[in-house]
Amino acid sequence: MKKTIYLVRHCSATGQEPGALLTPEGEQQARQLANFFQDKEIRHIISSPFTRAIESIEPTADLLGLGIEVEDRLAERVLSTDNLPDWMERLKESFQDLDMKLSGGESGMEAAERGMAALASAADRTILVTHGNLLGLMLKKIDESYGYEEWKNFTNPDIYQVEIEGAAFQANRIWE
Repeated sequence: MKKTIYLVRHCSATGQEPGALLTPEGEQQARQLANFFQDKEIRHIISSPFTRAIESIEPTADLLGLGIEVEDRLAERVLSTDNLPDWMERLKESFQDLDMKLSGGESGMEAAERGMAALASAADRTILVTHGNLLGLMLKKIDESYGYEEWKNFTNPDIYQVEIEGAAFQANRIWE
């Protein structure tokens, strides 16, 4: 049976901490997401527990009359609990070496596997709301050509449509 899942990166936010709110621009983007999904026959919405992810999809849930299920497996990846002045370089390395694990963090492979588990268990016509690093790692699991450069080109928000048939996954960016 074929399933269509929408992977959504959250809208513009005030910061990276779990409780960061959407910016005024992010609030407008969230309303644009609702308009985008209005005719997509969405049946379920599942979000990262981070505030910016939930706020990004609330207008869509309200418009469609759906609840938002919170899923810890969609939370952003922790690269490290240490303050890394060179975090961008370390992130780039982590896309090249998925087993690299920094102090207090999770490897790219660990993060990708939990994200893919959430994706695989989602029902047809579900929106999954997550974060840039996790989204990039999930897309890399679907298509190994995805990496750091593609991550850098993500927008807030961003949407990928994933078609799943059996063990085959196909992802395409559909947000403009």
